[in-house]
Amino acid sequence: MRLKGKVALITGGAHGVAGEMMGIGGAAAGMFAREGAAVAIADLNMEATQRTVAEIEQNGGRALAVPLDVTDETQWVAALKQVTAELGTPTVLVNNAGIAELADVEETTVEMWDRHQAVMSRGVWLGTKHVVAGMRQTGGGSIVNVSSIHAITGTPTLAAYHAAKGAVRSFTKMAAIQYAPQGIRVNSLHPGYTLTPMTQPGFEDPVIGPLVMSRIPMARLARPEEIAAGMLFLASDESSYMTGAELVIDGGVTAQ
Repeated sequence: MRLKGKVALITGGAHGVAGEMMGIGGAAAGMFAREGAAVAIADLNMEATQRTVAEIEQNGGRALAVPLDVTDETQWVAALKQVTAELGTPTVLVNNAGIAELADVEETTVEMWDRHQAVMSRGVWLGTKHVVAGMRQTGGGSIVNVSSIHAITGTPTLAAYHAAKGAVRSFTKMAAIQYAPQGIRVNSLHPGYTLTPMTQPGFEDPVIGPLVMSRIPMARLARPEEIAAGMLFLASDESSYMTGAELVIDGGVTAQ
């Protein structure tokens, strides 16, 4: 019961049904619930979110499906109002929602660039902006911002993704310094190559797949639950002396 008594809001957590391919956020939702948290899963895909919530409840946990476009400030306000009314004030926020489109610098369009910045950079900022008031009132909390190894290392593609995840990495450190005196910890998580519904098409590509595998010293993709375990650690009191830190879970990619 590492999260007993905590209310956690996870964005981008729709895919979390056992026996199916999970997303990182979905895997975290189930894991958090098993560890005692009441979990609000915020996503645009409400059908998948409801299925994940139903499984958590069938297993004896507490969960809530919340419709949320993380780029929209009005929706953030409404989502937090709903979560607080039905589960309580969130003391854990996992900013996990993300997108990824393959394109190098010259292939990237303005629309693609803005879309990545909106979902990840703006989404992380908005979530942080609106959750801290409640955390402050309850005596503190933990914010986990999902960045990427691509905020640390470079690749020849994913230009907009690199920029957005780099913004998440830098913003995390700023927010950590601002909110440390208020008992609110802010850390970034940097997953490596992980098999999820979002990444599967790229990893199955006959050109991209072998290239990705050649970069991983451990010679395999991460499982979503392996990344979710890092989220759990950062959300829990076990990481109580960590803020502004980067937790990398990547099979050795950034060690090279």
